[in-house]
Amino acid sequence: MQPHRVISSIAVAGIAAALLVGCGGSSTAKAPTPDGTSSSASSASATSPSAVKIDNFAFHPSTLTVGGDARVNVTNDDSTAHTFTANDGNSFDTGSIDPGNSSRLSVLKPGRYPYHCSIHSFMHGTLVVQ
Repeated sequence: MQPHRVISSIAVAGIAAALLVGCGGSSTAKAPTPDGTSSSASSASATSPSAVKIDNFAFHPSTLTVGGDARVNVTNDDSTAHTFTANDGNSFDTGSIDPGNSSRLSVLKPGRYPYHCSIHSFMHGTLVVQ
């Protein structure tokens, strides 16, 4: 077998394995809402949280689109604390998330939610709920 075919075969096998590992069952869970209460997560989008990663003083992705009644998991992979705070001041706010930690929130109402880090005002993004 030629070297480039071996590498291609290994890459395809790795991708297939990653896809299989990512598949799994779903369950209905209680998820916190922005005001700190909890609500039952019952839609398909609500049982699979979407993710925002904070790294190098930026939100990744900077724009995230989710279905209605979605749970968003925000993980801080940076070296300092950050927040995930709606610009309107009341739609959501994770509070301070320390390095290596995460926070989960629910956004129930469709719309565009520009957000920022209240500690580092130059960090910003947009959450779109459909």
